[in-house]
Amino acid sequence: MMLKALCLGLLCVIFVSHFYTPMPDNIEESWKIMALDAIAKTCTFTAMCFENMGIMRYEEFISMIFRLDYTQPLSDEYITVTDTTFVDIPVRLYLPKRKSETRRRAVIYFHGGGFCFGSSKQRAFDFLNRWTANTLDAVVVGVDYRLAPQHHFPAQFEDGLAAVKFFLLEKILTKYGVDPTRICISGDSSGGNLATAVTQQVQNDAEIKHKIKMQVLLYPGLQITDSYLPSHRENEHGIVLTRDVAIKLVSLYFTKDEALPRAMRRNQHMPLESRHLFKFVNWSVLLPEKYRKDYVYTEPILGGLSYSLPGLTDSRALPLLANDSQLQNLPLTYILTCQHDVLRDDGLMYVTRLRNVGVQVVHDHIEDGIHGALSYMTSPFYLRLGLRIRDMYVSWLDKNL
Repeated sequence: MMLKALCLGLLCVIFVSHFYTPMPDNIEESWKIMALDAIAKTCTFTAMCFENMGIMRYEEFISMIFRLDYTQPLSDEYITVTDTTFVDIPVRLYLPKRKSETRRRAVIYFHGGGFCFGSSKQRAFDFLNRWTANTLDAVVVGVDYRLAPQHHFPAQFEDGLAAVKFFLLEKILTKYGVDPTRICISGDSSGGNLATAVTQQVQNDAEIKHKIKMQVLLYPGLQITDSYLPSHRENEHGIVLTRDVAIKLVSLYFTKDEALPRAMRRNQHMPLESRHLFKFVNWSVLLPEKYRKDYVYTEPILGGLSYSLPGLTDSRALPLLANDSQLQNLPLTYILTCQHDVLRDDGLMYVTRLRNVGVQVVHDHIEDGIHGALSYMTSPFYLRLGLRIRDMYVSWLDKNL
């Protein structure tokens, strides 16, 4: 009996030491977020154990869990939902059923998932896009780009760009009754990265006739050039998304080689010829003082990786690296950042850079926000935070699109 009690106590200690993250005082529904965080970290721990034992790779195990949450394209009394393709790229399309005397607004949405996981078919994203289509009486397109590590950069960007260019064709806009002057590109997390990169490309491509009216970026990840920002330090063992997991996922976007995440953890992964890019991500200049706090800026060490990955210096992969001339043509932009998020500073720096070149930016910062909150909008894992961000996002679209 004593042995059983000792084993149980030991298991509890191991569980707490590995999976317990103290909750900030301002977190709403802290008990629920603590449980969700423990589930996420347990899945990560299990996936890493399986990978180390040679059973399956980390991303294969997590992908299995994600696929359990996929939904069928079920239409309802307000919205017709179909799975189709835009130039061989899978998309989920939401078309309002009620008649409209004028052409409708449209939203193209890129889902998050660290470039490795997820789909527009996920319950939360299906719920969000359906809600957007119904509330705005808008056409909504959820893009299912190819995923890493089966497909490395630039596959995801190329899929996103191809889907958007196809949708912007005159015959397609006419087919779906879309007003070409009222189109938005949106995305969260890694989907925010793709939304940013695709918008930069579309707005600067003279051959694309129809442009984007606005972009919406929800807690986006926009760079890994500097992997030791203040938000990386504050949220190293953060809620749901830790620094190590973020580094692992973005590494898989480029390569399966374990040398890259090892160099990223030391902030020594950028090539020698990349020094000129650091002005675009210098947080000591671009971050508001409130977020710089007392942290000391140290430029990353160059050349720690024995080979060069072109994607690390490519603004299509890391859109915060775009130069000012690329940013000047961007449309009205809404950026939402979360305080307790390892990616927080990417969005904050992009706000500064866009405003510096005259782009109109609306920025909302959620003081009690966590990364991935929009993934928790449906039973049994819904958070009031996720629903609040949904309402902020859709309300802003309704007023401005």
